[in-house]
Amino acid sequence: MNGTTAPQSPSGGRHRERTPLRIRFRRTRGRRLRRLLYALLALVALLCASAVVAYQLTTIPKPHPETVTQSTVFLDSGGDYLGRRGPVDRQDVPLSAVPRHVQEAVIAAENRSFRTDRGISPRAIARAALATLTGGDQQGGSTITQQYVKNALLSPERSLTRKAREALIAIKLDRTHGKDEILEGYLNTVYFGRGAAGIQSAARNYFGVDAEDLTVAQGAALASIVNIPSYYEKAGSDANVTTKLADRWEWVLDAMVASGAITEKQRGEARFPAFRFYPPGETEGQRQYLIDVAAKEAADRLGITEDQLASGGYNVTTTFDLALQDRATQLAQDRPGGKRGVRVHTAVVGMVPGDGAVRLLYGGSDYARQPFNDAVSGAVEGGTALEPFGGVKVGDPLGRLLRTAAPTPLNLASAYATVAADGRYAAPYTVSRITREGRTVYRARLEVSRVLDEKEVFLAGLRTGDGAPPVAVGAKPGADSVPVGPAVFTTGGAGGGSTRRTVWTTGYDPRLALTVSLFADRAGSRKGTTVPAQLPNDPPPTEFAEQVATGIWEAATEDGAKGE
Repeated sequence: MNGTTAPQSPSGGRHRERTPLRIRFRRTRGRRLRRLLYALLALVALLCASAVVAYQLTTIPKPHPETVTQSTVFLDSGGDYLGRRGPVDRQDVPLSAVPRHVQEAVIAAENRSFRTDRGISPRAIARAALATLTGGDQQGGSTITQQYVKNALLSPERSLTRKAREALIAIKLDRTHGKDEILEGYLNTVYFGRGAAGIQSAARNYFGVDAEDLTVAQGAALASIVNIPSYYEKAGSDANVTTKLADRWEWVLDAMVASGAITEKQRGEARFPAFRFYPPGETEGQRQYLIDVAAKEAADRLGITEDQLASGGYNVTTTFDLALQDRATQLAQDRPGGKRGVRVHTAVVGMVPGDGAVRLLYGGSDYARQPFNDAVSGAVEGGTALEPFGGVKVGDPLGRLLRTAAPTPLNLASAYATVAADGRYAAPYTVSRITREGRTVYRARLEVSRVLDEKEVFLAGLRTGDGAPPVAVGAKPGADSVPVGPAVFTTGGAGGGSTRRTVWTTGYDPRLALTVSLFADRAGSRKGTTVPAQLPNDPPPTEFAEQVATGIWEAATEDGAKGE
């Protein structure tokens, strides 16, 4: 046969040419793309199903104990902030007590889409996840809802699992709770620096006001601090920090104008606010003497322990007058200390006759070194201080106080207050009202009893001023001056001349009974004990006690003593 025949394989069949890979890949591309699409759709469906299941199984945890623990705040008789007790400086306030401009300032600084978002920021979550995987710096930018979940409901650990759970809880919280409820929780738990958790404590620590009294400028400043609280807490005392915060403050105010939260006029009128100095100075340390006494009394009145009081979120309104207390501190601390191991103590008590409200309680020069309160617990020699009551029939409970040879300054002030109140003894008290969550849980009731009849009151009053002449109130020692008001002051003590161990200056009128006492001690022969010592004569103790009493009385009567 002519022509060629096709080659045969060894097995006798015809050989078929192999299709090139490029051609086969082109022919099957559509099928493989469909398979990949199906796989992706299946994966998306699986992820969605997993997310739905995870969402359904997610429960909103209860807040951490430390985020619901509130401190107890102490106020003076006029409502000024005195101090706090508790493991956390935090007090809840309803959102209605936070001005709208403060709310909007925080939103402008931290999460401008808060009112409309779904509780999460996908971009922020992606940035945080990338940082976690790559070991980069911690990323911010979370929504207010996420921040609240992270700070109050979850642990602070950094992991993808925790971040995913944070997002799920934030979404669920946003769907099941109102925006105002979330914002209230956030404002009550977010950290502002200076130890302050929550807007109420921050307002007090930075500006000395309640949250409801924050101005536009102050609210914008606090909102600016949330970003880096540990750095910005030094605002007002560190020039560099203050300058940087001022720049951020301007940015927040501009954002508030852009959102319509404030007007251009309000923006133009805003001035960068003045901050309380941080850390606090020595004057505030003196207030711990007052808080010690008031905390013990408040706990006793409520029938709870002082630890329970400290973490209970109470507001304790005391009887103290902070302006008078600060004036007493200034005067009493001018006294130089003793020599050769002699320690000089100054104690001052001021109370309202016939009422018992303690306005002034100076218990020592330095609470950090001496937490023992000389005004309340210092038992010193009475000496001539009790002579006006000698031979006078005095009923209990005042009688029991006077039968001791070493009365406390508080007891002595109570005795003379009784004379000023025409024989009516009023039990001293330091707590006038206690509230919790806006509800009054305790209000002081006066405990008054007649212990001196008219004749005894006359005799005791007549004897007041025997010995040393009464201090001319309003005059400097040695100066001739007409006394201011009807106050009667007498000075006495234990020991005589240059060997005096105790000096008392006590005075009263219907408005105030005031006692200033000086005494000295030194270390005893046994470790941890003290024994009475002679008061140093430079300056003369009698002159110094009268000078302190005169200065306090002038301050107390300048605008009329509180409690009139």
